[in-house]
Parts: sequence; structure tokens; C-alpha cells
Amino acid sequence: MQRWRGFETIPSGWGRSVVTIGVFDGVHRGHQAIIGHAVKRARDSGLQSVVMTFDPHPAEVVRPGSHPAVLTEPVRKAALIEALGVDALCVVPFTPAFSQLTPNEFVHDVLVESLHTAAVVVGDNFRFGHRAAGDVELLESLGRTFGFTVEDAPLVAEDGLVFSSTYIRSCVDAGDVRAAAAALGRPHRLAGVVVRGDQRGRELGYPTANLMTHRYAAVPADGIYAAWLTRGGESGARLPASVSIGTNPTFSGRERRVEAYVLDFSGDLYGERVSLDFVAHLREQRKYDAIEPLVAQIEADVAETRVLLG
Repeated sequence: MQRWRGFETIPSGWGRSVVTIGVFDGVHRGHQAIIGHAVKRARDSGLQSVVMTFDPHPAEVVRPGSHPAVLTEPVRKAALIEALGVDALCVVPFTPAFSQLTPNEFVHDVLVESLHTAAVVVGDNFRFGHRAAGDVELLESLGRTFGFTVEDAPLVAEDGLVFSSTYIRSCVDAGDVRAAAAALGRPHRLAGVVVRGDQRGRELGYPTANLMTHRYAAVPADGIYAAWLTRGGESGARLPASVSIGTNPTFSGRERRVEAYVLDFSGDLYGERVSLDFVAHLREQRKYDAIEPLVAQIEADVAETRVLLG
């Protein structure tokens, strides 16, 4: 898959293409359907497929301070998109100047002049241009003017529930990682670098890996979870882990942390970048009056994690 930063870097000889446009945070089942539709349409027509996305999230530019929690970091998002068979990924820097483009300017400058678009595949709630003034109907009208077609991919729903990034963020925020996984088509992933903590887990007989996560990462609600910890990227070793998210109320903690106890592991993870794929929520955070009941509960959490992850 070719990767471009900004539509100005698209090769001058790039031929006609089928384009789909969106933030695609999470690359969830709805996104997969839209991108898959674009890929099939391109292959059937002998054209190239292009996914256009944006960085940073448009909300942060349009309404500073409103950046939503991020379900997939840029590198992860690109890998998920590539796995869908896309020929090229164009990441457009979403700047104040870009946000001022009218719908007509966006279509002419980006879709027509830069991407030589033959067809555009979008969801039926697609909006574009300054103040989101453009919709699918306007895009179809401009397509007739500039010589491209528009294919409106229906939203993906299950039991009447439409899958969206907003819905998945709400699931993660509530700690419902099973529902998030159902909408994503895979477990919700949280990545970070392992840093040193207070060493309390080691003192209790359950040493933990403390993750320093991305500023906007979608961190699940406080609680205890069963998860898979992966070292060294997609092809790295996958290890079962019992994960605690919260402030360690038993020790009057104030800083919210993500701490993973890796089952049957005695090595050193400090400085490593690892990821956690959340499988199940086990329980809420609790405050204990003594160390003994806390250790007993941790032992029970680990046992439940072992059963859930097999």
C-alpha cells in the first residue's frame, strides 16, 4: 500500500481511482464495509483504491479542546486499512486552512485535480467542506459536473444498533469491552510504553507492567480486566494478563494508571512498547481495609483471567 502525507504528495502520474473518505477511527465493522466496498469497486473497474483520512482529528481543529478519545493510533489505523486490500492511503493534515475549503473547492482541488477520482464511496451520513456544509446529495451533484460517480454505502447495524466510533468510545468509556469488540470486529487495543511505577505489585507478589499511553488514548473505565498483552508488534509474543485501571484506592492513589500483571511471566518489560487487547471486564475497582483481602482478590482475578483466556 502506498502512503502519502497530504494530497500535494500524490504522484503526478497517479491514474483514476475509487476514493473513500473519513476519519475511520477504530476501523470498525462499519468502516470495514465502506472500505471493502471501495476496494471491490476499484478492482472490478481496473482502478486503484484510495482511503483518505485526516490528522489530527478534525474536531480538535474546528473546536480546540474537543479531541475525542482515540480508538486507533495512526500507525495501527494504517495497518488495519492496509489489511483490507487498499492500494493507497492519503493522510491529509487537517489544518485551519484546509477546514476552510468549501465543498466545491474540496471536490475540485482534492478529488478531481489530485486523485483523478472516478468514483467516491461514502456512508449515507457523510459530510464535507467548511462547516460540514456538503452532504451526499451535493457530492452527487458535483460528481455529475466533474465526471465521477458517488456510491452511498449503507451503515452497518446489528439489532437496530448502528456501529460508529462514537458508540464504541462510549462502550470503552463504560468498561463494556465485549460490546466494543463486537462493533470493532476485534478486541479494543490500548498501546503504550512500560514505565516504572510504585513497585507495590512486586511487593504483593504480583508485579505489574505500568503503561504510559497516548494522550488521547481511549482507556477503558476503572476496573479489572482480562486481556492479551502483545510484545514487539503484531508478530510478537501474546501473553495473558490481568489488568487494573484506576487510582489504586487501597493505597489512596491519585494518578490514574493502567497496570498489567502478566501471568506466568518473570522477565523485564521496562522500556518496551506493548499493547493490551481487552477481552472481558471482571469487576469494578474496590478499596480494601487491609493487604490480605486485596491479595486474595488479586489471586481470584488472576484465576478468572486464566479461565477466560484459556
